[in-house]
Amino acid sequence: MKNVLVFPCGSEIGLEIHNALKYSKDFKLFGGSSVDDHGKFVYENYIPDIPFIDDENLLGFLNETVEKYNIDLIYPAHDDVVLKLAELKDKINAHIVVSNDETCDICRSKSKTYQYFRNYDFTPKTYDITKDSFGDIKNIKEITKNEFPIFLKPDVGQGAKGVAVAYTIDDLKHHFTENPGLIAVEYLPNEEYTIDCFSANGELLYCEKRERIRVKDGISVNAITIPTENSIKEIAEIINSKLRFNGAWFFQLKKDKNNQYKLLEIAPRIAGTMALHRNTGINFPLLTLYTHMGIDVSIISNKEKLTIDRALTNRFSYEIDYQRVYLDFDDTVYVKGKINTYLMMFLYQCVNENKEIILITKHVKDIYETLKSLKIDKELFTEIITVSKEDEKSKYMDDNVSSIFIDDSFSERLKIADEFNMPVFDLDAVESLIDWRM
Repeated sequence: MKNVLVFPCGSEIGLEIHNALKYSKDFKLFGGSSVDDHGKFVYENYIPDIPFIDDENLLGFLNETVEKYNIDLIYPAHDDVVLKLAELKDKINAHIVVSNDETCDICRSKSKTYQYFRNYDFTPKTYDITKDSFGDIKNIKEITKNEFPIFLKPDVGQGAKGVAVAYTIDDLKHHFTENPGLIAVEYLPNEEYTIDCFSANGELLYCEKRERIRVKDGISVNAITIPTENSIKEIAEIINSKLRFNGAWFFQLKKDKNNQYKLLEIAPRIAGTMALHRNTGINFPLLTLYTHMGIDVSIISNKEKLTIDRALTNRFSYEIDYQRVYLDFDDTVYVKGKINTYLMMFLYQCVNENKEIILITKHVKDIYETLKSLKIDKELFTEIITVSKEDEKSKYMDDNVSSIFIDDSFSERLKIADEFNMPVFDLDAVESLIDWRM
C-alpha cells in the first residue's frame, strides 16, 4: 500500500480525488491544506498548516511531512500547486503526480497556451492589448466595431473569476485599466464542453466529452455525457502530441459564431466533474497513480448516457463521546414501508467503531420475524428489548454508559433528554452522526 498526500485536499479537485481513491486497497490517503476547509471533514488522515506555495518554508515542510508519514506520492489538487510542485519535483523526497513542468507551465497561462497552438484553427483569435510606459492602452484602435463583443479573462486563473465582456472600445479601456492582467479573445457565444482525457506513455487512451449544462462560480454543477465527434478527438490528439501529459488532463471548448470549436483552456490535472466519467468506469485519479507507478493500465467504459448534478453537501463534526446507541424501530429503522438505509449506514459505522446498539421497540408483531423478513440480521444489535405501548423506554436504559437516543417521536425524545440529559436525535439529524472521513 502506498501513502498518498493530496494537497490542497479541500479543493473540488481534492474532494474528487478522495471520492475516487477512498475504497482503493492500494493507497492510503492523507489530506493536507494551508487553511482548514472542507477537506478536514473528509480526510481521516489530515495534515493542517501546510505553508502556502509562495512560502519559502514549503519545500522543507513537505520533505518533513514525507519523512514523518512515509509519503510515497504527492497529488497536487490546484492549478497553482500543480505548477509549483512540478517545478520542485526534483527537490521533494516523494514522487509528484504531475506532467512535466513545461506542460504545466504552458497550460497555466492562457496566453502561453494560445501562443503555443497559434497555428491551429481551433485556437481563438486574440487581441494584443497592452499598456505603454505612460500607462496608456495600445492597439485598441486596430479593433473594428464588427469584432465586438470581445471576451476578457485573466491570463492565469480558473473558473469564471474576473471574466468580462467588452461591447465597445470604452468597455475595453475600462476593464484593462481596472485589471491589466486580462487577455482579450474572440467572443464565443455557443455551448461549452469539457473533454476529459487520459494519456500514458505519450498515447491518448481516453477522450470523451461532457456538456456543461449548469455552471456555478465557474464549476460545472450539472453535466451530461454526450458522444464525442471525430473533430474533437482530432483536437485532443494534436494537443496530446504537442504537450507531454502523464495521466489525467482535460481541455475545454466552445463553439464560435460559425459553429466551429475553439479552445478555452487546457489543464494537466483532475477536474472535479470528472466524477461523471468516473462513474462510467474511468477512475482518472486511480489510473493516473498507476501510470506514475509504471503500471500498465487498460480502459473500459459504459456507453450509456449519464447525468451528474452537484449541490452543497453537509458534513458535520459532532463533539459527542458515546459508546452506546439506543434506537427505536417503527418509523425509525423501518419508515413508510421501507428500511431507512441512511440510518443503516450509521449503524454499520457503529459496528466498525465497536459501539453498542440497543433496539428498544414497541413493535406490535414479533420483532425477530419482522427483522428476518426485512433481511436485517438480529446480530446487528447488542440487545433487542420489546416493551408494551404503555411502558417507558427509559426503564431499560443505563445512565452509567455514555449514550445517545434515536427516535422519531418527539415525546419519547423529550422524556429521555429530561431524565438522562442524553443527546437525542430525530431521523433528520442522523446525518450529523455520520463520519465521512476515510
